[in-house]
Amino acid sequence: MFDASIAFHGLAVPDVEAARAFYADTLGLPTSEEMGMLVLHLGSQNTIVYPKPDHVPATYTVLNFPVPDIDAAVDELAARGVELVRYDGFEHDAKGIVRSDGTRGPHIAWFTDPAGNVHAVMQDV
Repeated sequence: MFDASIAFHGLAVPDVEAARAFYADTLGLPTSEEMGMLVLHLGSQNTIVYPKPDHVPATYTVLNFPVPDIDAAVDELAARGVELVRYDGFEHDAKGIVRSDGTRGPHIAWFTDPAGNVHAVMQDV
């Protein structure tokens, strides 16, 4: 019924310019702007970031960024001024990474964008 090759996803923010500064300048992601929206060019998929003045951040992880070296990724995020989020119920190391023993998912660390949307960097183990 649907052609999965053309599907895309999006997320809301109250301020598209603040989102552009974060995703393009802070994270270094390729972006463009179309019709008042920000487009994140993430591999073969695009993510639209659209304005929603009454935005309320989701209570779940919106974007996951797989990385080959989570320690290097977390160090780079910190160097760029991005603070990690620590959640109750998870054992975080000194860097804020939840380390997997290989039986319960990847190593993971969470952070938010200026709108409070939760994202993660993760490394398979």
